[in-house]
Amino acid sequence: MRVVEIREKAVKLKSRLRNAAFSFDEMTTSLVAVVTDVVRNGRPVIGYAFNSTGRYACGAQMRDRFITRLMREEALTLDPAAFDPDVWLKAMMFGEKPGGDMERSVAIGTLEHALWDAVGKIADRPVWDLIAQRYRGGRAHPRVFCYVGGGWYAPGKTIADLLDEVRRYLDMGYTLIKVKVGGAPLAEDLARLEAVIALLGDPSKLAVDANCGIPPALRPDYAAALRPLGLRWFEEPAHPNDYQGNADFIADYGNAVATGENLFSLEDVRNLVRHGGMRPGVDIIQTDVPQSYGIGTAARVLEMLEAHGWSAASVLPHGGNQMSLNQSAGFGYGMCESYPDAFGVFSGYADDLEVENGFITAGDWPGLGFERQAELIAMFRDVAA
Repeated sequence: MRVVEIREKAVKLKSRLRNAAFSFDEMTTSLVAVVTDVVRNGRPVIGYAFNSTGRYACGAQMRDRFITRLMREEALTLDPAAFDPDVWLKAMMFGEKPGGDMERSVAIGTLEHALWDAVGKIADRPVWDLIAQRYRGGRAHPRVFCYVGGGWYAPGKTIADLLDEVRRYLDMGYTLIKVKVGGAPLAEDLARLEAVIALLGDPSKLAVDANCGIPPALRPDYAAALRPLGLRWFEEPAHPNDYQGNADFIADYGNAVATGENLFSLEDVRNLVRHGGMRPGVDIIQTDVPQSYGIGTAARVLEMLEAHGWSAASVLPHGGNQMSLNQSAGFGYGMCESYPDAFGVFSGYADDLEVENGFITAGDWPGLGFERQAELIAMFRDVAA
């Protein structure tokens, strides 16, 4: 039960969306296929993953360092009874200097998810079940609350267009909506938010995301203007590593803040909870697991958070895909996100999953369940061919 070959291919996301910080026009992602020596129905078992969204393809690092190191690791096994993600990580980290995590964490985390997918398929069990058994005493939470991210900026997009978008999400079954802020003048953003709140009828059904794009001088203005609205949370008000800036915003804003998707190591998240003003039970940690070394590291991050008074219910993984759904169901995270209109085949969940009053239920699929996404699995199989 070992790896025979690992392949990677970079593809474009084909998205023209924009937030307060950047446009996705040139964004790419890496597709990974881990070919094993286990044969089922005459074909090798293959594990798949991609590097979530928001970071570019990382095939150069994979090919030059991490794939080579995995392939030469004699102790690496995919036996469901004996696999060890820490062995995978140690093999890939050979010769790596501490620090500079983002340069390698995305590539390593993506490969690690593909290895988990392979183990799940060999065991004929969902990855979310493997996570729960290994790290949470078997306590899985397959029914997960799921909010929808939208409200992107686009050329010519009006408030009426935004409201039509929100209505589509409500018709899909979502009950919590997130929209972008910080990419337009504050008065315009306020008009957008007030219109959405009027449609939803409850400000706690609306969250906002600034994507770290609000200049420091304007953060107090946003805090003062949005504080009275009663929103579910305000996401990424400051640069990811500006812990003091995050703390200052929280002090000004007072209400719930979410951040963390652009942190890439346990140490990054620990600094956030130590120095970022984040409050257990109020604020939300949003790590992107495939972009921050993977599931094994996520388990250590959660252990660290719990030692600092946080619970899994206060963690919301960034991603909005099959990988983040398995993470949420396995670790018992508070919710997951969805981007049905944003990134084509790289967003959303299994084709047959339906949102029911804001909840989705992870299926009894082998591995991560990419085979339940017809268009995406076709792209993965092209990489493996």
